[in-house]
Amino acid sequence: MELAHYSDFAVRLVNTEEPARGKDSLASVEVIKELFGPASQMARRVTEADLPRFRAVRTRLRAVFTLADEGDHMGAVDLLNSLLLEFPVSPQISGHDILDENGRPRWHMHLADHSSNATTGYAAICAMGLAFHLTEFGADRLGLCQAPPCRNAYLDTSTNRSRRYCSDRCATRANVAAYRARKRLEADRPGRTGLTAENSQESVTPSDR
Repeated sequence: MELAHYSDFAVRLVNTEEPARGKDSLASVEVIKELFGPASQMARRVTEADLPRFRAVRTRLRAVFTLADEGDHMGAVDLLNSLLLEFPVSPQISGHDILDENGRPRWHMHLADHSSNATTGYAAICAMGLAFHLTEFGADRLGLCQAPPCRNAYLDTSTNRSRRYCSDRCATRANVAAYRARKRLEADRPGRTGLTAENSQESVTPSDR
C-alpha cells in the first residue's frame, strides 16, 4: 500500500461536515468506526470521548485543504507540519497480507498503530497520508469542491490538474447551473438595435407585425 493512499482518510473525515448546509454526520461512535474501515484494529478502541477530539482534528484538516485551495501552499504545509509533529507515526515494512504470483510477500510501507487512543491514531494516518500526497503530487492537488454550497474536500489525481469538483454529481450540477446562467444572460442581452426583446416588440407597429 502506498503511503499516499492514507490521504483518503483525511478526505473522509473532512467530508463528514458540510458547513454551508449546517450538516454534521460525525455524531456517533459508529460513524467514527466507519471512517476507519471494517478491518482496522483502531476502530475497536473508539469511545464517546473521541467525538469532540475527532471534530477538532477535522477542523484543522479542513484548514489545510482550504489554504491549499486558496493557493496559500506555505500556510497549508505549516498546518500539516504541526499535525505531523503532534501526531507522529511509526512506518514499518509489511508484506504479510499481500502475496505475489509466487506466494512471496509484496513488501510495502505500512503505518503501524502505536497510538494511545483512536483519535491519535486516525490523526496520524491523515497527516502522514496528506504529507505524502502533497509531496508527491503538489499542494495544488488538495482542493475544495467549487459547486456551491458543497465545499467537500477532494484529492486531484487528474493528469492535467483540472479537477474542480468532489464528484461527478457536483460537476454536473455546476455545469447545468452555468448553462442556465448563460441562457439567462443571452435572453437579457440587448439586440442589435440596443433594445431589449420586450422593448423591441413594443416598438413594432401593428402594420409591421
